[in-house]
Amino acid sequence: MENSRRTFIRQASIAGLSVMLPKTSWSAKSYKRIIGANDRVQVGVVGFSDRHRSSHMPCFMNHYKELNFEIVAVSDIWKKRREEGAAMWKEKMQNDVKSYRNNEELYNSKSVDAVFIGTADFQHASHTIEAVRAGCDAYVEKPFAETMEDNKAALKAVRESGKIVQIGSQRRSGTNYHAAYEFIKSGKFGPVTMVELTWNVNQPGRWRRPELLNVLKEQDTDWKRFLGNRPYEKFDPRIYLEYRLFWPYSSGLPGQWMSHQIDTVHWFTGLKHPRSVVANGGIYQWKDGRRNWDTILAAFDYGPLDDLSQGFQVTFGSRMHNGDEHPAEIYYSNGGELNLITNKISPKGGLTEKMAAAMNMKANLLPEISLDNSEQVVASANTGGDQLTSNHIRNWMECIRSRKQPNAPVEAGYSHSIANIMTTAAAHTGAKATFDEKTQEVMANGKIFKY
Repeated sequence: MENSRRTFIRQASIAGLSVMLPKTSWSAKSYKRIIGANDRVQVGVVGFSDRHRSSHMPCFMNHYKELNFEIVAVSDIWKKRREEGAAMWKEKMQNDVKSYRNNEELYNSKSVDAVFIGTADFQHASHTIEAVRAGCDAYVEKPFAETMEDNKAALKAVRESGKIVQIGSQRRSGTNYHAAYEFIKSGKFGPVTMVELTWNVNQPGRWRRPELLNVLKEQDTDWKRFLGNRPYEKFDPRIYLEYRLFWPYSSGLPGQWMSHQIDTVHWFTGLKHPRSVVANGGIYQWKDGRRNWDTILAAFDYGPLDDLSQGFQVTFGSRMHNGDEHPAEIYYSNGGELNLITNKISPKGGLTEKMAAAMNMKANLLPEISLDNSEQVVASANTGGDQLTSNHIRNWMECIRSRKQPNAPVEAGYSHSIANIMTTAAAHTGAKATFDEKTQEVMANGKIFKY
């Protein structure tokens, strides 16, 4: 078993972790623009955000020369960010980088083969639709979608296009996560009985941008384009800059943090979404005008839809007023635990001989196994160039050339979005949220949840 694990890690290491999935079938439309082995892939930036600046940029720089990629364009509706982005990329690339006032201008220029999408949470799905319909591959940050209307439309558009879309769930490109997946799928872990997910910080400034509130002027951006398909409200620089604090522009804690962790549940178990979700919480500490909670506890029921006697529980807890930003992901079975912070499989909590004997059973204790620990999750505040994201971006770039599906295809984004939307529905209504397989809608209080 140890030799097998080592072999896997060796095969799946920094070479980009090309996805271990079958090739998909592509329509003739997909091949409208085939990138040759010697062609330079021209990439645009949709939204010169903090995430793009701190993480996409250094990770892309790790691989662009070897894989023959370049950044040639920046699209941002805010003049300040647009100019900063073009200038910074021009310095990095040492070539001309054009700036565009919006995505329509960018795609009409016919200058890009692929794009990074790092805009506001609620815009990811619509910007993905724009990209693939313009014939571009895309790296799309999570959460993929914050409403089922957006989620379904984006999934359909990507599938019809045949384009390479990588969702920014970078755990799927970590060797430790791949080793954990292999161990669980081998059956040696036993049935998952519970998963505990936590992400706690003590950061009053998290998702705040006070230094920019007086800098952003309505005449320097496009407020109508920013709102997109959300209900109209008057210009508010806080909503524009601090959107993660305001529903319906972001779900906050579920979309930003839970989306990463719940994605591993779907990946490891093969389940596409929870059977139900309940959630509670509130704004307990940071009473700064935000709409989204600073504390949440959600409980999920997972299992096969046709057999309610089988399944397990998942809990997600997050608070923004006490914590050291060491997100925890612990999978439990009757034989022990798989801990993705310590990167160890252990018999901790497993069924001991003494306790088993009381019921005429045999002990069930997992072996001690160390997963590869070179790529632990880096604290979000310091993600610039972290190894997981670097692997993930490289995997996307390699798949643009090979036309294989990437490690986190659009279906991964669709699934984590269902879980996020169910959590948001439970939080906003106080009711148990479920998912209607027939209509592909999230339900709460007997109604379809929207806003």
